[in-house]
Amino acid sequence: MERRAKVELFEQIRREYEFGVGSIKGVARKLGVHRRMVRQALAEARPLERKSSKRKWPVLAPLVPFIDTILEADRQAARKQRHTAHRIFQRIVAEMPERKVAEVTIRQYVRGRKLELGWSTRATCVPQSYAPGQAAQVDWYEAWAELNGEQVPLQVFSMRSMVSGAAFHRAYQRATQQAFLEAHEDAFSYFGGVFRVLRYDNLKAAVKQILRGFRREETARFIAFRSHWRFESEFCTPYEAHEKGGIESEAGYFRRNHWVPMPQARDLAELNCQLLAACQQDERRQIAGRSQLVGAAMIAERAYLLALAEHGFDLAELCFPRVDGLGCVRVRTNLYSVPAKPGRTVEVRLYPSYVEVRDEGRCIARHERRYQRNQQVLELEHYLDVLERKPGALAGSKPLAAWRQRGLWPESYDRLLEQLIGRHGKQSGTRQMIQVLNLIKQHGHARVRAAVEEALSLGCGDAAAILHLAAAEDLVHTRGALIELGELARFERPLPVMTNYDALLGQEVAS
Repeated sequence: MERRAKVELFEQIRREYEFGVGSIKGVARKLGVHRRMVRQALAEARPLERKSSKRKWPVLAPLVPFIDTILEADRQAARKQRHTAHRIFQRIVAEMPERKVAEVTIRQYVRGRKLELGWSTRATCVPQSYAPGQAAQVDWYEAWAELNGEQVPLQVFSMRSMVSGAAFHRAYQRATQQAFLEAHEDAFSYFGGVFRVLRYDNLKAAVKQILRGFRREETARFIAFRSHWRFESEFCTPYEAHEKGGIESEAGYFRRNHWVPMPQARDLAELNCQLLAACQQDERRQIAGRSQLVGAAMIAERAYLLALAEHGFDLAELCFPRVDGLGCVRVRTNLYSVPAKPGRTVEVRLYPSYVEVRDEGRCIARHERRYQRNQQVLELEHYLDVLERKPGALAGSKPLAAWRQRGLWPESYDRLLEQLIGRHGKQSGTRQMIQVLNLIKQHGHARVRAAVEEALSLGCGDAAAILHLAAAEDLVHTRGALIELGELARFERPLPVMTNYDALLGQEVAS
């Protein structure tokens, strides 16, 4: 019975009892209801809410433990990297294809479960309109990824067009000013132009001091970068994230769809390739309320963007340290090895992902940048000249240990070194091994390793043999041109006539 009909029945029962029959038994008999209902109507004019019985979910029940496990695990995950109902449904389809369930069923269960956990918060925003090429929003957000088997926190740069909805994402170890500027240039290349206005939080990379109202004291480097690319900047009110809600929602969407589950990659470069592919994949989606796909709107907006600058902005941070007695230069508390004499002053160019060392304009070393403090980044190649004079220092050297850890010193090198020492003695054998390692500068790690393994398989553990095998691919053997025999007729000449010569010989004998 509908609730309204039941309320009307209760009213009829109460009137009949008070002005009609006047007894519970009589009212029940006259209206054809149970005496229990008559008592309920006399006790309360409003019927009690019907208790909803818990349904047994024949389809959902086997999936409830899986969903609850995901939601429980999300308690320990980063707040902005938790599963949505849609993402859980996608995982069920991919990981449990035998379970056929509607997405709306999953959404209803997850919504109720999240309400129980107190995860649902909403805010009201005012829709905005933008002209093509006018504005984009920029922000950083944090995400976790598994790099080379280790879970690490990353800072992700994102830029979103407010007209097309297309977005660019790139991950860095730290949200430094150099990473901030470099990511801008990569984003401009991705969009094919520069937006006229970019809207930011009050990032330290761009804002030196917040003044009254909307005034900001910006950093000199950001002003120069902005002037180079010819865009304008706007900054939000502190702690008012809704003023750039487009990029906030984009970060949430991208994190839920491409950072869950946690992505895995060999290094940061490979991870950024995955993120770029994810950005391109999102170009095929259609935002609710819009008629065009994101990619089509992005192409249409490109004609309204400012043209790219002919040359990029110089992102390097310069410093001029001195080489110490360990063959290293100190950059931001960390030591990086260089192939230069102690006491020499070199130029260091610091980039977001690597450190480049120059001597008289020539690049002599390049290292992956480290963001931890008091780290040593040592390259064995930079010490080969020293080790050739001091071969005994090779076995216990830190650069050798670093190569072993990075997988650049395979087991075949140990076997070769053992054979060379057994044949030529410790010092002479180690020097020959260093000569083999010097080949890496010219031929690279892969070719030298292949040459060493081939030489050992042939039973020829000798430095000269490895040198030949490493350089064999570069040897060019020229072959003479093949000539058809029929074409040789042009070289034929008449045979000489020897009759006159024989006559002269006869005269000489007669005389």
